Amino acid sequence: MTAIRPATARRPLLDAAAEKGSNAFGPLPEWDLTDLYPSIDAPELQEDMAFVKSACADFAARYQGKLADLDAAGMLGAVEAYEEIDIKAGRVMSYAGLAYYQRTTDAQRAKFLSDCQDRITEDTTPLVFWSLEVNRLSDDHVDALFAANDDLARYRPVFERMRAMKPYQLSDELERFLHDQSAVGAAAWNKLFDETIAGMTFEVQGERLGIEGTLDLLSEQDRPRREAAMRALAKGFQKDLKIFARVHNTLAKDKEIEDRWRGLPTPQTGRHLANHVEPEVVEALRDAVVNAYPRLSHRYYALKAKWMGLDQLEVWDRNAPLPIEEMRTIPWDEACDIVRQAYAGFSPEMAELAEPFFTEGWIDAGVKEGKAPGAFAHPTVTTVHPYVMLNYLGKPRDVMTLAHELGHGVHQRLAAGQGELLSATPLTLAETASVFGEMLTFRKLLAEAPNATAKKVLLAGKVEDMINTVVRQIAFYDFECKLHDARRQGEMTPDDINALWMSVQAESLGPVFNFAEGYETFWAYIPHFVHSPFYVYAYAFGDGLVNALYAVYEESGPAFQEKYFDMLKAGGSKHHKELLAPFGLDASDPAFWNKGLSMIEGFIDELEAMED
Repeated sequence: MTAIRPATARRPLLDAAAEKGSNAFGPLPEWDLTDLYPSIDAPELQEDMAFVKSACADFAARYQGKLADLDAAGMLGAVEAYEEIDIKAGRVMSYAGLAYYQRTTDAQRAKFLSDCQDRITEDTTPLVFWSLEVNRLSDDHVDALFAANDDLARYRPVFERMRAMKPYQLSDELERFLHDQSAVGAAAWNKLFDETIAGMTFEVQGERLGIEGTLDLLSEQDRPRREAAMRALAKGFQKDLKIFARVHNTLAKDKEIEDRWRGLPTPQTGRHLANHVEPEVVEALRDAVVNAYPRLSHRYYALKAKWMGLDQLEVWDRNAPLPIEEMRTIPWDEACDIVRQAYAGFSPEMAELAEPFFTEGWIDAGVKEGKAPGAFAHPTVTTVHPYVMLNYLGKPRDVMTLAHELGHGVHQRLAAGQGELLSATPLTLAETASVFGEMLTFRKLLAEAPNATAKKVLLAGKVEDMINTVVRQIAFYDFECKLHDARRQGEMTPDDINALWMSVQAESLGPVFNFAEGYETFWAYIPHFVHSPFYVYAYAFGDGLVNALYAVYEESGPAFQEKYFDMLKAGGSKHHKELLAPFGLDASDPAFWNKGLSMIEGFIDELEAMED
């Protein structure tokens, strides 16, 4: 059992037996958020809030209008002061956000998060000048500062990311307005989406379930139950479809307005700049995957239809287990041991980095009423530690999700050594350690498969996961591109969005699928479209990158580990070209992506060979 330290809060935000996870898989761990703050009214939290307010005012008084006059030591002092504010504000918002995601339908938590957002947004308004003034400095001036002070030069990537936005920044007054308005702009629509999704229930064959439990039924062995779950989801999405359409219309229009004012050439440009990745690299990835649809998803799902004895697959068959698969619930302790051993087999250091997640209250695993769906690893701030959220239901995919999120957690712990401003990894590289963790776990299970049937089940499951990570996410990316382009032409009805969704489904999944009525609404529950537009290509980027990395690992053996840890420790301090160079890899080479896709093809080849 994972040991959880007891809360010490005087008035704990997270309390009551109702918060406990399900016991169906053994005792499931919960977050212990006291490493951030003891409670919502803790003096430490109030002190940090007060610090942010006063420190921001002091920072502006000391530096606003004066950056051009600073020498290298003075600029370093400004950067370090800014970083200290970032840590305090990030700690407050991490605590409020993590508490909220445990139960998004709880009014107290929602109010606490909103109040924190409002106050932090207001108190950090004096910092808006910082990036604007940095971007008014000449390149020669900035280069001279870096040349004069090695400690300042370490922050060069931070300045480069800020200065990448130089052509698109607005006046100081407009930037302050956008900063102040953010709490009631996209953030408010994000919360409406989260609370709507978390509050939904679905009736499946007389049983009422939340969204996680209902989605989980789509991977049940019983086909009528899968169909019932799909139809229940469709009915629920249809009921709230106007809300979801309003959220997407508003956020897409909000983005279009800001992009237009900034002069960003495409809806995707902002994401590419944030990811520090060139548009042509993303397009090369996208094109390689789309061109591979017939060799990957179309081919695999045709095999799956044959295995299931069907001429055509329905959408509720997409994630169905194979008929030969022995269905069992995997206890939580067993899932933890599988991942522990897979990580230790690669490196004892990796297992040591993952261990506190299991033992120190860094994971919240249970499915609970009102809890946000899905899974994530949140890095909080570099002076604390990451937290992992799961909705564990004992399926093999849940074990892979644990391996995935722990990969993020290990990465975040290693990158923390860079400090707050340099630790954050662009999304394209942030998926590297997570997907690598999955691959290690899969390879361990495959090597220990007791027979050909077990090996076939594992291979098929891995191919489906890779298709979900690569093919499906690129289809999602195309859907988002179409959605944002269409919104520029005017308001979209729910039927308009449905049509865009369906336009990418047959192309990506293949001719073997029939798309039952109701599936056209399944865009509605996907949080990435709402929270992080165009995030999704990062999953495909990460999978292709890891496939290539794993091939290098198999060729180079133990020498690989040191290079791999160095890459993770770099956090956001290096560009992808610099990070991949020690492995002889280059993501800007169009042929690079085909190397990664060939691994998926190779697995499908193995599955086809098992038919003989």
